[in-house]
Amino acid sequence: MKPFALIAISVFLLTSCGEQPSKNNTAASDAAQGAESDGGDQMRSGEGANSGNQYPEALNRVFEAHGGLDAWKAQRTLTYVMPKETLSETHTIDLKTREDRIDTDDYSMGFDGGRTWILDPDGTYEGNPEFYHNLMFYFYAMPFVLADPGIHYGSTPDLEFEGKAYPGIRISYGEGVGITPEDEYYLHYDPDTGQMAWLGYTVTYRTGEPSDNVKWIRYDNWQPVEGVLLPASISWYEYQGRQIGDRRNTVPFEQVALEETARPEGYYEKPEGAEFFKKEE
Repeated sequence: MKPFALIAISVFLLTSCGEQPSKNNTAASDAAQGAESDGGDQMRSGEGANSGNQYPEALNRVFEAHGGLDAWKAQRTLTYVMPKETLSETHTIDLKTREDRIDTDDYSMGFDGGRTWILDPDGTYEGNPEFYHNLMFYFYAMPFVLADPGIHYGSTPDLEFEGKAYPGIRISYGEGVGITPEDEYYLHYDPDTGQMAWLGYTVTYRTGEPSDNVKWIRYDNWQPVEGVLLPASISWYEYQGRQIGDRRNTVPFEQVALEETARPEGYYEKPEGAEFFKKEE
């Protein structure tokens, strides 16, 4: 798999940045648009720091509050639907190899383990499939993707919201890990339940300079799936530093399923008529 390193996050609803993934998008697609341009790369390509599976005590508590790493690692295939008014997306991910594909009525895209491909006969998709094919997976598979290799853990001040303090864990990456190792992430959890409550992240993509501009996603709507807790929805919030404002938008996830079996051989390979994504020179 390609470790958590670099997660590029924001949300399609950030109309001020990013590409429009499709001509038929609504709120759900807005989340990914901002994520593409807000640095969605680090979570996906790191190596090294956490190679020994030594997690902080607080993070182990979060894992246990969500069903435990053993229950998560027993699963092989994750699927979910991101509903949209005109063009819903079905996401399928191999949790061991991190091969994936997204299918809609108009286009499909995927990652075959080495290259990203897209099948888009009518030119409907307008985003960058290399960024988007697994972007929402890394939002969705919280907190378990924080067990991926390549991560350094540290301390961070509590995050306060509506009079409650949420303890946190700082996530960072070693030099040379991922595309933008300067990015940082902050997991904050409910001190009463141990469940993940917030994800903060900075974005340095295209600048290479550290940033103290932390964006915030709230995780407060969980659903049980095969013994683990996964999001039913996640919400981006307005913010001023570490002061959280009003909810900006919510992205729902439906028809969520985990399976212990893999998809048939060739499922994630480039289908007939598709093209491998070519980076712009």
